[in-house]
Amino acid sequence: MSFDQQLQKIQTQDGFIAALDQSGGSTPKALRLYGVEESEYSGEEEMFDQIHAMRSRIVTNAKFGGDRILGAILFEMTMDRQIEGKGSAAYLWEEKNVVPFLKIDKGLEDEANGVQLMKDIPGLEDLLARAKGLGVFGTKERSVIKHANAEGVKAIADQQFELGHRVLAAGLVPIIEPEVDINSPTKAEAEAMLKACMLELLDAVPDGQQVMLKLTLPSEDGFYSEVIAHPKVLKVVALSGGYSRDDANAKLAKNPGMIASFSRALSEGLSAKQSEDEFSATLDGSIQSIFEASRT
Repeated sequence: MSFDQQLQKIQTQDGFIAALDQSGGSTPKALRLYGVEESEYSGEEEMFDQIHAMRSRIVTNAKFGGDRILGAILFEMTMDRQIEGKGSAAYLWEEKNVVPFLKIDKGLEDEANGVQLMKDIPGLEDLLARAKGLGVFGTKERSVIKHANAEGVKAIADQQFELGHRVLAAGLVPIIEPEVDINSPTKAEAEAMLKACMLELLDAVPDGQQVMLKLTLPSEDGFYSEVIAHPKVLKVVALSGGYSRDDANAKLAKNPGMIASFSRALSEGLSAKQSEDEFSATLDGSIQSIFEASRT
């Protein structure tokens, strides 16, 4: 029953997706921005303890809830841990009315043809089954386009949708994320290539099924309107891609139908050293500004 309730929430309610899925490579940077220096932990296990503490502090805060937040994307290690004595996915849905998603990609290949494809995901079907058993609604999988190379962009789109079909077959909803680097000198051209590929591949999604898409805020306002309107698309969410929160919100507000799925922009300004009142006020302001930009 919860899957249907979660689907209805994503379909009908205003809000955005909180991306809480920094993984191994980006964790030290995320912690540093949060005010935890590398000298304050030793080794990978302590590092992940620190990032789980940060995520738990965000999620358990009274300002973090399903009134403004539709869903949250978790790193696998977060899914496998508990928040206040409950599995993280169950806590999100049962205590916060926030739909849980799982980041499933294992990082990126080296750049070739202007893109970075996803690495292989060993044991994918087992992971998807385990996630579904823990109450996860959907997945997120990221690859990156650096240049407008037609062969590379097609390879990215094909790989993303092939993986998306495997996720759908497991009874989950994929968030397909072919990020276009905001610093690409050919960003607008790459977006045009990507949109053409996506529209073709969306037509091949089986009837009765839908995917979500996580896309870089486009160079041209409203550029993805056809994708947003496509019957096989449940929701199009935007990544902040390195833009500051103010810039990301301003760009998002010019793209009707897109909602936010911000990571760095969500946690911007939060610090381990803040008091609970300061932390709550900063988080509330972040959530409200992103929520408002997502309602356009």
